[in-house]
Amino acid sequence: MTTTTNRIMLVDGMALLFRAFYATAMSNYYMVNSKGMPTNGVYGMMKHLFTAIETYQPTHVVCCWDMGSKTFRNDLFPDYKANRGAPPEELIPQFDLAKEVVESLNIPNIGTVGYEADDCMGTLSQGYSEHSQVFILTGDQDMLQLLKPNISVVLLKKGYGNYAEYHEDSFYDEKGITPQQMVDLKALMGDSSDNYPGVRGIGEKTALKLLMEHKTIEGILENIEQLTKGQRAKIEQDLEMLHLSRKLAQIHCEADVNCSLDEALFYIDEERMASKFDELEFKNWQKNIVRM
Repeated sequence: MTTTTNRIMLVDGMALLFRAFYATAMSNYYMVNSKGMPTNGVYGMMKHLFTAIETYQPTHVVCCWDMGSKTFRNDLFPDYKANRGAPPEELIPQFDLAKEVVESLNIPNIGTVGYEADDCMGTLSQGYSEHSQVFILTGDQDMLQLLKPNISVVLLKKGYGNYAEYHEDSFYDEKGITPQQMVDLKALMGDSSDNYPGVRGIGEKTALKLLMEHKTIEGILENIEQLTKGQRAKIEQDLEMLHLSRKLAQIHCEADVNCSLDEALFYIDEERMASKFDELEFKNWQKNIVRM
């Protein structure tokens, strides 16, 4: 196999597990097995995973995870993600269970304390993309900042097998800014889901307009006298938070993680997988998850 034929799928384990869990938890359907273990999130995660594998036919697969709730971003800004409650009790045991199931598929679980799954995927994608095609499977638009010639982002949409696929060359046509400018966009407008404010009073529309005109935050600040009185006042008032928000928005691509292509090579030991799925009492998995 030549390096150019490598198709590496980086999977956001957190995004798949959360999405799958809430899809059935809303109707109180947790798929509790005879051992009292809820499995709805893991079952749905496997369905998402195998649907994506069937669609994109990767040669290599890696699954990335958050490792604990605190990261370097909390050190920079203690309120980072502080608006998020504790996960539901039915989800908590499924974090370790999901990693066990991923391991039974010979897919490496990657994560490191102090960094988010995003940072791990960012770090790995930079290295892999030098010689391989990389697909990042996630539900998180923050990952769009990683788009490069060899890196695509596949965003999960509602249901199974529905994706919004992004490539560097088409991104600019659609958004009017480059993937790299996404970081400055988030710094200006903030992110309510991650709980940092950016510049209060500046929304996406204004932020996009300023970046299309001035390219970067530095460009905006150098030409601040050209801004409207209101825009200038808002930016000057929240200047410190603007710079801090950019650090929070930026995916850190130098996390202490690595995974060799040999480790990531995708192959399934069907006996081991079947044993794990049966042990967890996954119903109709041969039909619903993976066709064997």
